[in-house]
Amino acid sequence: MSQKSLLMPWLDFWEPCFRHESDFFVIIRYMQKQIILASTSPRRKQLLSLLAISFKAVESGFQEKIHQRIPPQKLVKQLALGKAKAAAKKYRNAIIIGADTIVVHNGKAMGKPKSKAEAEKMLKSFSGKDQFIFSALAITDGKKVFVALDKVKITFRKLSHPEIAAYINTGEPMDRAGSYALQDLGFNLVAALQGDLSTAMGMPMTLVYNGLKEFGVKI
Repeated sequence: MSQKSLLMPWLDFWEPCFRHESDFFVIIRYMQKQIILASTSPRRKQLLSLLAISFKAVESGFQEKIHQRIPPQKLVKQLALGKAKAAAKKYRNAIIIGADTIVVHNGKAMGKPKSKAEAEKMLKSFSGKDQFIFSALAITDGKKVFVALDKVKITFRKLSHPEIAAYINTGEPMDRAGSYALQDLGFNLVAALQGDLSTAMGMPMTLVYNGLKEFGVKI
């Protein structure tokens, strides 16, 4: 049964208010909740656009802190939910999507490097070894909450000093957790990836799809 059929009694009552049938669908569109992505990350916006849904990307305003005493799997979910809840305070009649990603090496969450020397130290420690990328998703409409987690295993190639130096000189590592961007030039540092690439890019799309369905979003 179509959306129009379900609301036909309502439409019949208000029919004198509509000059054209298209006016009805305009009203219905405004009755639906706006979807807000609590992130201005280009990669997250690009991935969410794949679902062909209308959304608005905004800064969450959430101040995230990496606490090493909290297990990474729990921490990344807390950060994603914190972003979603922070944005929900500004957009009360909306469905808010928050996401966060943490790179974990030897059981330790890796933050963004504060200097080129720190980036070099991180990348040297990754050379020829495995690590995990945890991406969490949180969706809320101010009442209901959906939180989920996915992970990807990354195996780095053996990296030479010139390779590391050349990558650092691109400037790409300086604003990236773990000092690399898998979706950009950092992909050349990787020997193998086990898992969903969208999770490694910070927006686990299977979780996004399932989560939005929980809120009745038509995809």
